[in-house]
Amino acid sequence: MERLTINILIITLSIVVTFTTLTPSLAGTLSEPFPAAEFHHNTHKDWINSEPLSLDDLTGKVVLLDFWTFDCWNCYKSFPWMNSLEKRLESKGLQVIGVHTPEFSHEKVRSNIEAKVKEFKLHHPIMIDNDFTYWRAMHNKYWPAFYLIDKKSNVRAVYFGETHEGDQQAIEIDKKIKELLREEI
Repeated sequence: MERLTINILIITLSIVVTFTTLTPSLAGTLSEPFPAAEFHHNTHKDWINSEPLSLDDLTGKVVLLDFWTFDCWNCYKSFPWMNSLEKRLESKGLQVIGVHTPEFSHEKVRSNIEAKVKEFKLHHPIMIDNDFTYWRAMHNKYWPAFYLIDKKSNVRAVYFGETHEGDQQAIEIDKKIKELLREEI
């Protein structure tokens, strides 16, 4: 009986530790903003819908950084909301930047990414992060992940998971973007 109790305790602790490490702990507005990492990919082959960008190119804009990969169901289910958000707020200073970081080898093929960009009607700049250097620099762990970067290139909020027009996360992101757009440089 004692051995069974110990085994149950070990299994329970394992489940708690696993759940805790898989649950995003940064979600929402950050109490301690941090500088966004500079984009690591700076050749034409690394970007779709744009010339290579740097953070300096985005100074004065609020950036919604979207980590995604095209076989991620939650990622592409979020695109209608993100495209709508981009359309509504782009003229006010919002810049959406996609970071395509592949999970599988066929997701590393540029022509496959381009086909999905066309299919999902994505018109914003997209950096191809096949080697995960930008993913690691931003300490990201999830698809999709949305980072809000202020006009001075500081990460001010982070959100994870599938997002739809009108859901709680979409409302929070919209509110935070509008707050950041009102800030002076």
